[in-house]
Amino acid sequence: MYQALPCDPKRASGAPIPNSASAASTSALVGSASHLSTPSARRRILSAYWILGLCNNYGYVIMLSAATTILDSSFLPDAQKIPGPRECNELSTGAILLADILPSLFIKFISPFFPLWIHTRMSAVIVLNLAGFVLVAMAQQLWVVLTGVVCMSIASGLGEVSLLAYTAFFKDKTVITMWSSGTGGAGVLGAASFLLLKLVLSPRDTLLVMTVVPFIMALTFWVLMVHPRLDSADDEPVASGEKPVIVKVHDDVPVSATRASFVDKLRDVPPLLKYIVPLTLVYFFEYFINQGLYELIHYPTLPGVTHAYEVFQVVYQVGVFISRSSGSYIHIQKIWILSALQGVNVIYFTLEAIYGFSSSAWVVAAMVLLEGLLGGGAYVNTYFYISKEVAPEKREFSMAMSSVGDAIGISASAIAAIAVHNKLCELPLY
Repeated sequence: MYQALPCDPKRASGAPIPNSASAASTSALVGSASHLSTPSARRRILSAYWILGLCNNYGYVIMLSAATTILDSSFLPDAQKIPGPRECNELSTGAILLADILPSLFIKFISPFFPLWIHTRMSAVIVLNLAGFVLVAMAQQLWVVLTGVVCMSIASGLGEVSLLAYTAFFKDKTVITMWSSGTGGAGVLGAASFLLLKLVLSPRDTLLVMTVVPFIMALTFWVLMVHPRLDSADDEPVASGEKPVIVKVHDDVPVSATRASFVDKLRDVPPLLKYIVPLTLVYFFEYFINQGLYELIHYPTLPGVTHAYEVFQVVYQVGVFISRSSGSYIHIQKIWILSALQGVNVIYFTLEAIYGFSSSAWVVAAMVLLEGLLGGGAYVNTYFYISKEVAPEKREFSMAMSSVGDAIGISASAIAAIAVHNKLCELPLY
């Protein structure tokens, strides 16, 4: 079980302090926490979290935005088209989505049960991010493309679960909004930059230019960021029932990482389902639309743009960015309402893909914007309420574990999107 050890002397009288060394360590940590509260440190922390959110999700977004290009015969010589009236690749963009999310899902499931070790994790994130860009850019065969996408997926998942858990050690919860806004910014910048750079560079050169992003991430984390000074002593997890797991807490903020056992952490998962399930549903509906239906909606959009899919991706990411940046101003506690509204969107986009009744790409784009607003709103509000409602000694694990919600929804939607894509491709074009 968890046991919170208050660091405030006024609260400490009722809590057991195991020994004088621990008490001295706690006092030192409390004194050093003030280095995070200066105006300069606050600006650096918030800026760093925004940039880290952007860099962490940028590659993931690029892989999805480039999916139709990557699977086209002009990029991969062995790519095939499905015979029929619609312009369909043999392999749906849902396949890229699966490669872009399943490894991330696996990482998000297991990493909350291991020590945070934030610097080691971030080193792995940056190396994998770089490898993902290079492999996809240089690929001549599908398996190399998918390997690159998998590297990007692992990097994105590990980065998200680790940096969300790390927010537990900052008192200013604006870091959650800045992280969410940065991930939303990655969507806009990623989708738009790929669309625009592809007009002047080849797709391969465009991907190679983007290898600058992992280096920006490294500079942000190790140079710009002001890190909390955590008690790293005895940071290995203990066996269940061995002894109480002491998490030092000062001013509602943990100043030491959790040492809860695997079994203790499992017991903390069921209370998190009220956050995880609605987030899962929102993302299932959202990515079913994005990867199963967007590419089947054919309208002329902008000069030089081959697929309306690419424009829809940019518009969608604008909606996500707006709502993910609203976390400090708009709070929605009932995430299930957003889930239900996203379900209505699935009905609209399915009918649009079959019948084309809207008659204009820009009518569809308005619905795409709404879809992005709903998805981004669900994301930022889920983590806001976890940081507000979950006890500080359990917050690190809860923030990390709840990130599986979007990954489960996206993984399930990718499987469904592939099946629906193949069925709809058999239908006549509207």
